[in-house]
Amino acid sequence: MLNGKTILITGGTGSFGRYFTNYVLERYSPKKLIIYSRDEYKQFVMQEQLRDHNGTLRYFIGDVRDKERLRRAFEGVVFVVHAAAMKQVPACEYNPNEAIKTNIHGAMNVIEAALDSGVSRVVALSTDKAVNPINLYGGTKLVSDKLFIAANAYSGHKYVRFSVVRYGNVAGSRGSVIPFFADIIKNGGKELPITDYRMTRFWISLEQGVELVLKALRESKGGETFIAKIPSFKVTDLAQAMLPGCEMPEVGIREGEKLHEVMVTREDSLHTYEYDEHFIVYPQLAWKRDSDILPGGKPVEREFEYCSGTNAQWLDKDALAARLAALAIKP
Repeated sequence: MLNGKTILITGGTGSFGRYFTNYVLERYSPKKLIIYSRDEYKQFVMQEQLRDHNGTLRYFIGDVRDKERLRRAFEGVVFVVHAAAMKQVPACEYNPNEAIKTNIHGAMNVIEAALDSGVSRVVALSTDKAVNPINLYGGTKLVSDKLFIAANAYSGHKYVRFSVVRYGNVAGSRGSVIPFFADIIKNGGKELPITDYRMTRFWISLEQGVELVLKALRESKGGETFIAKIPSFKVTDLAQAMLPGCEMPEVGIREGEKLHEVMVTREDSLHTYEYDEHFIVYPQLAWKRDSDILPGGKPVEREFEYCSGTNAQWLDKDALAARLAALAIKP
């Protein structure tokens, strides 16, 4: 699918972008893979690490806030993965205008550049925080998701299709609970603070995230939201897997934090189909036809909700320890 094609990833020097780049280079032979980001130092480091692939990789300094720069970068591009975003909840709360410029205006710029440049497929990364949002980050990503879904109505005669991939914090990624606990343990701490003993999360790896994006690039007909089927875990079990027998003081839930991650709401159940390894929420728009439903799925039950707290798949302490070892994080 990607062989001989030109691919661009916004936010390409982030955790997802670096993993996506390595994954694609190991398995495909793209014509060009364009890393679009605003951090020249991270681009330099990435270029040094992937020196053997410099004939394929291109590095564009640019911001998704800059529509004209995006248009220039999108020339000749077939596939776009939009991963650039302001993601830190406290930073978005304190700098709401900046979050809106990047997460909402940036999304609009990516859409317009794709429509103007003849791109074939655009997949935008979303987050569980866009579902029933309670913080500004989630609110901006909800708007972004709606923009990408609605963009399919504006493609006209151009065969560009926009879709969304939704998942929560990637296991071991910056800002998630695993590196937070790991730092405490590394510094000799004997207690791991828990915001709320009831708290649960989904477990998804970077590899699963990349594979879901590739599925969306391959299968999307426009407007779908792809959600992986993944296991849940209790944060208390994670703490015990990382530091067996540790004390776990309950410190109280933080502002903008949820007890559980929700990927599909009960309201969305009327438009959600279940497949072997994922769910798809189809758009509630007049232009969407029944023939656009991808084969192999079945409608979920009314009032279905895909929530980390009520999930059918769970990781216990032993399973978490095994997955932590695979991430090279010592329990």
